[in-house]
Order: sequence, then C-alpha cells, then structure tokens
Amino acid sequence: MRKLKIIEHISLDGVIQHSADGDDFAYSDWTAPYRTPAGREAMLAAYGDKFDLLLGRRTYDIWSGFWPQAPSNPMGDLLNAATKYVVTHHPETLEWGPCVAVGPNLIADVLRIKSQDDPDLVLSGSSTLTSNLLEHGLVDEVLLAVYPVLLGTGKRFFAEGSTARAFKLINTQAFPSGIIFTTYEFAGSLATG
Repeated sequence: MRKLKIIEHISLDGVIQHSADGDDFAYSDWTAPYRTPAGREAMLAAYGDKFDLLLGRRTYDIWSGFWPQAPSNPMGDLLNAATKYVVTHHPETLEWGPCVAVGPNLIADVLRIKSQDDPDLVLSGSSTLTSNLLEHGLVDEVLLAVYPVLLGTGKRFFAEGSTARAFKLINTQAFPSGIIFTTYEFAGSLATG
C-alpha cells in the first residue's frame, strides 16, 4: 500500500495559492524570493525519486500549462514523468500524461489508488481536495514549506469548518532564507483537555 503525502508551500497565514488563475490574486509567485539551492534539494528529497501525483483539475490545468514546456530540470522531469491522478468531470480533456481520471467517488477511488503497489502519491496545490481527504483519514503525511510572509488573501490550506485532527511531528528543517519545512504524520482525532 502506498502513502499519500500532501506537500504545500504555505504562508504564515495559511495561504497556498500561487497564481491568479482567473481569480483576483495580487501575489503571484510569492515564493520566488525565498528559493535557494538548499531548499530545492530538500524539496526534491521530500518528493522522492519516484512518485505519482493526485491533483485537482485546477492545479492540473495550471501545471500542465507550465511543466511540459519548461526547460529540463530535476523537479520538472519528475513531475512530467509522474502518473497524474486527476479529479475531474472532463477526463477527455486531459493531455499532460501519463494521467488517469479520478471519478465522482473521490474517497473510494483514492482508497483504490492507495491500495496499489506503486510509488507514493503526492498531492500539492488542489486545496479543494485537502480537507476531504484528511477528514476521511486518507492522508499519511503532511509537509508544509512555511514561508516568512503574511498574504492576507488567497486560497488557504484548510477549508473553514474542516474536521479537527491531530498530527505528530516527524521532522523540522530550517533554511537561512527563512523557510521552515515541517513534516507531520496523521495521528487521529483531536484530543482536548
């Protein structure tokens, strides 16, 4: 059985949106000033040598408009080679492959995909999927690359009203640029005092 890992670049106030994509978002590519070779290597290690992607349709469309045409680089090569499991109502329009459409029964389909003996799944972006997958206990690990910025607006990692959950800290790594990679594993229901 493979793991499902969420990997997100996130502001201090929980924003994961990086581009306008038709929305009124003023801070496109806000992570760029903080990128370093050490951060890139750590992110590549977090993804692993081989993985598949689980993506919402909007993230798939944004990425498919960039990565297939990007110059060859370690991250782009891995993303282009990964099988993309895409949650979509229009599978006939998926062109950036290899790809597999995930049907209308998200939870059953993700359970089926996770049960396969294939590389781990990585979900990045796709904010509409995150809360639903966490609520059903399908996420094994969460890596947050936290940037030292407040954006005040934009799509957030968790939807309002998400089910309370507990996580166990696995690892933390700080970089001179101010980014902190924090990795958690799912630990069950939230205990209160």
